[in-house]
Amino acid sequence: MAGRPDSPASNVRSLIVIAVVVAALVAAFVYTAGWLSPGRLTPAKLVDSLAPPGGPALGFRRNHAKGICFTGEFESNGGAAQLSKARMFAAGTYPVTGRFNLATADAKASDAMARVRGLSLRIVMPDGSEWRSAMIDAPIFPVATPQAFFELQRALARKDDPNAMKNFAAAHPEIGAFGAWAGSAPWTASYAEDRYNSLNSFVFTNAEGRDETVRWSFVPAVKPENLSADELKQRGADFLDADIAQRVGGAPQRWSMMVTVANAGDPTADPSKAWPEDRRTVEAGTLVVKAIEPEPDGPCRDLNFDPTVLPPGMRVSDDPFPAARSAAYSVSFNRRTAEDKDYPHTTAEGAK
Repeated sequence: MAGRPDSPASNVRSLIVIAVVVAALVAAFVYTAGWLSPGRLTPAKLVDSLAPPGGPALGFRRNHAKGICFTGEFESNGGAAQLSKARMFAAGTYPVTGRFNLATADAKASDAMARVRGLSLRIVMPDGSEWRSAMIDAPIFPVATPQAFFELQRALARKDDPNAMKNFAAAHPEIGAFGAWAGSAPWTASYAEDRYNSLNSFVFTNAEGRDETVRWSFVPAVKPENLSADELKQRGADFLDADIAQRVGGAPQRWSMMVTVANAGDPTADPSKAWPEDRRTVEAGTLVVKAIEPEPDGPCRDLNFDPTVLPPGMRVSDDPFPAARSAAYSVSFNRRTAEDKDYPHTTAEGAK
């Protein structure tokens, strides 16, 4: 009978359904890759835009290429459990692998030339869940959308057009606030003295199911020592790595994790806009950096600090950047791992 599950007609219909589903998946993949719309921004195009004129540093991250690894702990005080049921916010201590870094595609850049510094973290919880985060020391992001970030990279690359950045700023006036910070904020003497900010917003869900949209910062215990431009240049091309290794070698370095809760109407989808300073803030615990290791053979070398790797109790918000960053990080990770032979690994006998 035609209606029987094992009849020829039924089998044909099943094959047609499977073919339609596969075709839909392929079409979705093709669209996501941008093959049906050449002008559409794709993760590969975004990563390509970060390359310096001489091409990318093979084997390195396509941005934040210069960095150093560390290990340590996150000491949760239990205070953020009111906001999120994520296991890392229950009182206790959780292992951390992380990376201090500079926002540059040049793996050999002088530390005095990179205006933005970063902190990346991976915290693993007893239930096997993870939290990964990549933060910077700027209080706001330069632009409001991933498309605008791509256009910014293209404008910066137009060295032959003196009006490229002027035209970009006219189309994206939000960059003015970031420019004001970059031009006037003091430079600190150490990674240990910087405050690192998520900028992107996320949604925390507590055990009762209540949602709050948040951002977070890691605030240093060390009082900053501000440097002039001349003092900065005198420190040497790699002073940050040497400094943090010396500090941690003497004593663990600490940052307090501060979670800021948005009010209704705060711009949760736009990291170029700061939230008012009077927003509710909860201290979640302390990051303790206990050991520093050079990156080539260090524990952070092969880590992808994808900001969408979140434990139960956290999820992305309406901010478009975490998804865009996740996709771009994946492209960067795949490229640099495929170039492993070009990466300057070190061994116990020295450089190879």
